[in-house]
Amino acid sequence: MASLPTLIFLLTTISTVFLLLLRKSRYRRLRLPPGSLGFPLIGETLQLISAYKSENPEPFIDRRVNRYGPIFTTHVFGEPTVFSADPVTNRFILQNEGRLFESSYPGSISNLLGKHSLLLMKGGLHKRMHSLTMSFTNSSIIKNHLLLDIDRLIRLNLDAWSDRVLLMEEAKKITFELTVKQLMSFDPDEWTESLRKEYVLVIEGFFTLPFPLFSTTYRRAIKARTKVAEALSEIVRKRRKESESKNDMLGALLASGDHFPNEEIVDFMLAMLVAGYETTSTIMTLAVKFLTETPQAMAQLKEEHDQIRARSDPEAALEWADYKSMAFTQCVVNETLRVANIISGVFRRAMTDIDIKGYTIPKGWKVFASFRAVHLNPEHFKDARTFNPWRWQNNSEAASPGNVYTPFGGGPRLCPGYELARVVLSIFLHRFVTRFSWVPAEEDKLVFFPTTRTQKRYPILVKRREESRQCIYEK
Repeated sequence: MASLPTLIFLLTTISTVFLLLLRKSRYRRLRLPPGSLGFPLIGETLQLISAYKSENPEPFIDRRVNRYGPIFTTHVFGEPTVFSADPVTNRFILQNEGRLFESSYPGSISNLLGKHSLLLMKGGLHKRMHSLTMSFTNSSIIKNHLLLDIDRLIRLNLDAWSDRVLLMEEAKKITFELTVKQLMSFDPDEWTESLRKEYVLVIEGFFTLPFPLFSTTYRRAIKARTKVAEALSEIVRKRRKESESKNDMLGALLASGDHFPNEEIVDFMLAMLVAGYETTSTIMTLAVKFLTETPQAMAQLKEEHDQIRARSDPEAALEWADYKSMAFTQCVVNETLRVANIISGVFRRAMTDIDIKGYTIPKGWKVFASFRAVHLNPEHFKDARTFNPWRWQNNSEAASPGNVYTPFGGGPRLCPGYELARVVLSIFLHRFVTRFSWVPAEEDKLVFFPTTRTQKRYPILVKRREESRQCIYEK
């Protein structure tokens, strides 16, 4: 007679096989996009990860688009997933957030950001918080309140640069300090630097298994997250006791009629710090890398900024009119965002069976709208994988059908800090190219998984331009 454990094993196996057959039968009735679900359980996850070891920015999607077309079925990270490299389908996914699709991210990211982060909020609460965030990052606020601090903090950091610099690390320091200032009105000090070091550990845990027992990195990230949350909670408690409100995002949250509890405010601020720290700093680094590798673009950018500098005292604070005069700089910003694709795409989950382009996406399935696959498609951008800022001079590519240019996403979850990111990058480029000449300290290359970054944090040798000119005179 079979033992109880054996019977349980047999029943479990039979039930699993039955459910798989039932699911397969249902999928057969639906018209799924073409593709392959790969191996049981792991699907095509290993193929996805190994593909990105090449220097091709989109190897996994490229191969399947060539075989199946711009919409295909796969199975990655434990779930059947429909990938879209089609701009019209991507727009449909983005615009139907909260109606047909809902935001869905891996457990490691969700746990580390917190359930009240803007990335994970849904419904009316997300709408209110998204609106509040945008109200603190619009052109008027940047012009009247943030521009001065952006310029001041960038100059303060650049003053300390000399010799060999890891540009990505220095850029992250700048963006973190700017975000802390915007959120809580703190200038850089030992406290902000200590907080930043803990943040580095939190971010390292984003793409790990969300099990502390099996992942040292994740376990360390959870501890760091606790320390960050405690530090932010203390700030929130102190600010609640103050009679005078400050003109920053924390002040707006505390003054809101929504009466947000401390936990929600802390989760919100923690996620905002991550967003500012990681994405804008990477854009800053890659803009310099692409310009360094495109001397003609570098020369034109320097000419534009030298002209701005010549109009006034080089050390005077930049004004809004200076920013608005940076026409070629905006072309560089657009092209950096297009080629770099800091946000390669977004995951969503189908809330019901969805018919699109003659296919059905089953309820509960993940979808991935790939921005990078569209941005690097020669059907939408000529010589799509070449850095060419001049393509934006007549804005013809920005106005292409199907809204093919989506570096900040779209729909109800459009990145609320998109204008702020542009300003920060523009001011950074102005101060950087007018102060320094530089060369790469060693060869570095782009890595595209799990996020876009440089392999060696882009080391450069910097020299102040005044020193460079002096060396020429002495010769």
